[in-house]
Amino acid sequence: MRFSHLHELAALCVQEGKPIHQLMLEEQAQESGRSLQQESDKMHSYYLVMKDAVNRGLTRDTLSRSGLTGNDAKRVMALIDAQTFLLGPVAGKALAYALSVSEVNASMGRIIATPTAGSCGVIPGVFLSVQEHFGWSDEQMTKGLFTAGALGYVIANRSFVSGAEGGCQAEIGSAVAMAAGALTELRGGTPDQAVHAVGLALKNSLGLICDPVGGLVEIPCIVRNGFGAVSAITASEMAIAGVRSAIPSDEVIGAMLEVGASMPDKYRETAKGGLAATPTGTRIMKELFGQGKQHEKSEDGGEQL
Repeated sequence: MRFSHLHELAALCVQEGKPIHQLMLEEQAQESGRSLQQESDKMHSYYLVMKDAVNRGLTRDTLSRSGLTGNDAKRVMALIDAQTFLLGPVAGKALAYALSVSEVNASMGRIIATPTAGSCGVIPGVFLSVQEHFGWSDEQMTKGLFTAGALGYVIANRSFVSGAEGGCQAEIGSAVAMAAGALTELRGGTPDQAVHAVGLALKNSLGLICDPVGGLVEIPCIVRNGFGAVSAITASEMAIAGVRSAIPSDEVIGAMLEVGASMPDKYRETAKGGLAATPTGTRIMKELFGQGKQHEKSEDGGEQL
C-alpha cells in the first residue's frame, strides 16, 4: 500500500482526484494480482453475507449455545415497528441490525469479521440501514466497504483491532471509526471529512476495556455493537456538518495504541476484570464452565474484511 497514515491516504486521494474507495480498490488489486472486477466481486460477496446475517438475526432464533443472549434484535425492531422508538428510523434500524448480526455470530452463524467477529455488527448495521433509507444499490455499498477497508488498514497497522491486544476500544472502536468514515464518503463527504469522522468516532471509544463474561463474545459484546452503530452515524453526521477532530485522526490512532498497551491484562479479553469479574459475571462463568474455568471464545470466528 502507498499509505500507512490517514493523512497520507487523504493526500493521495486529492492528488489523484479519486475517492478513498477507488484508490483502495486499485491498491488492493495491485497487491493481490487480481483484476479490479475480481476484487469488487469478492467484496460484494462479503456484503451479501452481511445482509444475510441481518435478515437471519431478525427472522430466526438466535439464542446462543450458552443461553445467555439472543433475539434482542427482534425486540428492538418491535419497538421501531410500533413507532414507539425515540431514535429515528435510520439509527434505530442500525441499532437493531447491528444486534442482529452480533447475535448471529454468538449463535454460530456466518458473519464477516469487520474488523473482528466481536465487532461484526457495526458496519452491517450502519450500511444496511442507510442503504434502505437512501435506496442505494449493493454496488454503492460495496464501494463503501473498500473505504472502510482502507481506514481499517491504517488502524490495524498502526494500532490494534483486537480486544486481546488493545481492549474493546480496538474492536468496537475500530469498527465504529471504519463505519463512520465510510458512511461519510458514501454521503458525498470528502476524503478529509471521512478522515475526521474516523477521529471523532475513535476518540469517543478510547479506554473501552474488553471484559467478556465467561470469555464468550456475548456479554457485553453484542450490545456494544448496537451502541457502536449509532455512534458511527453520529460521528458521520458531525463530519458532514463540518465538525473536525481537534486531535488529528492519526494521533487519535496513536493514542489508542498507547492506551491499549497500558491496559492491564485483566481488561484485555481475559475475562478476569470489568463486567466479567462482577459477582454475576463470576456466577455465570461457574454455572457454565465450572469453578474458575475460563471458556474458549469459540464464537469469535469469521471471514475478515
